[in-house]
Amino acid sequence: MSAEAIRVLVVEDDPVAAAAHALYVGRVPGFAVSGTVHSGAGARRHLDQHAVDLVLLDLFLPDGHGLQLLRTLRAAGQSADIIAVTSARDLAMVREGVSLGVVQYVLKPFTFATLRDRLLRYAEFRATSGEASGQDEVDRALAALRAPQPAALPKGLTPATLRAVTEVLRAAADGLTATEAATDVGISRITARRYLEHLVTGGRAARAPQYGQVGRPELRYRWSGR
Repeated sequence: MSAEAIRVLVVEDDPVAAAAHALYVGRVPGFAVSGTVHSGAGARRHLDQHAVDLVLLDLFLPDGHGLQLLRTLRAAGQSADIIAVTSARDLAMVREGVSLGVVQYVLKPFTFATLRDRLLRYAEFRATSGEASGQDEVDRALAALRAPQPAALPKGLTPATLRAVTEVLRAAADGLTATEAATDVGISRITARRYLEHLVTGGRAARAPQYGQVGRPELRYRWSGR
């Protein structure tokens, strides 16, 4: 492990997800995995025995909530920064995490590019030091932690229709075909497919061919951006 690398502890109860997150961290220049644990107790033991700069913390652990673990760590004098990893979208929980020192939130499931962006922004924030010359410099330091604005939609797609397609897809327990989405939203099948494919490209939906019918199988889309 490089002496200059930011040392990261991955805390994730799912072994497959933990391995993936550790792999992601190891691919980002300037970061190194200090360890991978699957519980709050494992996190406490590791932090007692190893110097860690950053904890990638799953909030739902088998032996307690991640924010309760964070309270315990702060009470014990642990000062490692926290990036919370969660599928929960409860903004009250987000506010509570910020009050405990969570510097970033990453919603599951996420891609390597998403985590890389958050880690590089954290590294930029961490590199700030010395005395600020004024408000502008303070604002720039804090801005390093903020995620960029969402990328512009492809030409021809609108935010309102994307929200409508997203809502019907999230509500469909068994997924939807483009034809079904088009009927529910009130748009053409071709237009519905463009929005569904956009969600797939962004990692928020998955698609698979639907067999068992005469002719060419139709694609069925399922929400995966929970």
